Amino acid sequence: MSMDLVFAALADPTRRAIIDRLREGDKSAGELAEPLPISRSAVSQHLKVLETAGLITRSKSAQQRIVSLNADALTEATGWLQSAHDEWQQRFDNLDRILAEEVPTDLATTDPPTAE
Repeated sequence: MSMDLVFAALADPTRRAIIDRLREGDKSAGELAEPLPISRSAVSQHLKVLETAGLITRSKSAQQRIVSLNADALTEATGWLQSAHDEWQQRFDNLDRILAEEVPTDLATTDPPTAE
């Protein structure tokens, strides 16, 4: 799975809405299309993008196409985001420490001058 495809797929609000609905459980393509203000063919195109990104799987059940969420793809994306967040948090913590060390002790404990 390509992280670029995952994030590109999640960049679209319609596709995020589809993912949100699938968090409730598997749905047919028709059920996913019902509340959306777009055509069924447009929904089908969105589903294809999500499937290509590895975020969903589609299967046939009788006359219906059943769509399922692939949580593994979301877990991988979440892991990447968490790793990036942790790295930047560490950098900010280091910057805070360095800035705190550079402030003279007498300035850090003295009240700021007041305007008269």
